[in-house]
Amino acid sequence: MVDISHPSKQSMMQTLELTRAPIIASHSAVRALCNHSRNLDDEQLLGLKKNGGVAQLVAFNGYVKCGPASAESPERVQALSDLRAKYGVTGGRGGNQLADSTQRAAFQAEMQDLDRRLPPPPRATVSDFVDHIDYAVKLIGIDHVGISSDFDGGGGVSGWSDASETFNVTLELVRRGYTEAQIAKMWSGNLLRVMEAVEKVAARAPTP
Repeated sequence: MVDISHPSKQSMMQTLELTRAPIIASHSAVRALCNHSRNLDDEQLLGLKKNGGVAQLVAFNGYVKCGPASAESPERVQALSDLRAKYGVTGGRGGNQLADSTQRAAFQAEMQDLDRRLPPPPRATVSDFVDHIDYAVKLIGIDHVGISSDFDGGGGVSGWSDASETFNVTLELVRRGYTEAQIAKMWSGNLLRVMEAVEKVAARAPTP
């Protein structure tokens, strides 16, 4: 499957012009609710719908909640930069890039100390995250919306920080009136549909 979560908008729109198969955004959120370059604007979401693809909306704090209230202080930004430089970590807060378990534990301990000294702004919540789902469903329909976490890349929001809290997302969807069938589509059905469609296109493609 072709994944357009990392490329630019221009690259994505060119992909839509060229592809014979539906595409995915494996971990992006809605730009109308959080103006981040990694998020999808309405034109991109509508393009995915026309293509038959799926947007896997991601519970990544920085992509779910934007604006002054979510901005980190200059002191914290500098301290984070210094800590990452010390351990050679390019992003995220878990040190998952560190292969050495001792170094990873040391990084995480220093990260916790930094959080105590310079607390981060309030994290996005499960409710904030499901706002992104609601927006996309209303714009492009339930068949083109999925759910992703990106836990191994620093993902997570308050209430869904790891796999053990996954039920909280389902509970919020139920509270908002989504049916069991609709929730199943977003957790797996839509992505599996795209995967099957891509396999069919690949089977018809000429052998090089």
